[in-house]
Amino acid sequence: MRTVILALLLAFAAPALAQVEAPAGYRMDHYRAPVPDHVPGGRVIGIDEARALHESGGAVFIDVIPATRHDTGDGKSAWTRPEPRENIPGSLWLPNTGKGDITPEDSAWLRKHLDRLAAERPGGGLVFYCMADCWMSWNAAKRAASWGYGPVLWFPAGTDDWAAAGLPLEPGEPPPWP
Repeated sequence: MRTVILALLLAFAAPALAQVEAPAGYRMDHYRAPVPDHVPGGRVIGIDEARALHESGGAVFIDVIPATRHDTGDGKSAWTRPEPRENIPGSLWLPNTGKGDITPEDSAWLRKHLDRLAAERPGGGLVFYCMADCWMSWNAAKRAASWGYGPVLWFPAGTDDWAAAGLPLEPGEPPPWP
């Protein structure tokens, strides 16, 4: 009986991820699908660790859910989404940086923000997330780790687990482009 209870506690304590094989490169399409239980160069975290990091200020949270960038006609760009995005409070929202094949402009934009974060918070964790079963956060975490940023943390359940835990979300806005 004690063994069964311990097994159940351990099962609920760890992030519940499907047994999915990670691609050698990046996931290129069908981003809303079961994700692997690891990310190359990074570490997977669950809701308890995400909450503790958020409360302690021990990491920067980076949302990579996509948005559409369009020219506003005044030499600037604006972001739109079919529905408003709610982020984990204090997050940096970097849309489209989790796609499998990002443009050189999106790559440079992501590096610019990661360089700034690394300079502001040397050794601080970078928590990449979007929603549950979303490969975009996996892609972005893998990309950041491959570029040498870190420590890279991947919160695969993202805003879905955050909200389910009764934690607050806030309306998000991406930073100006570029």
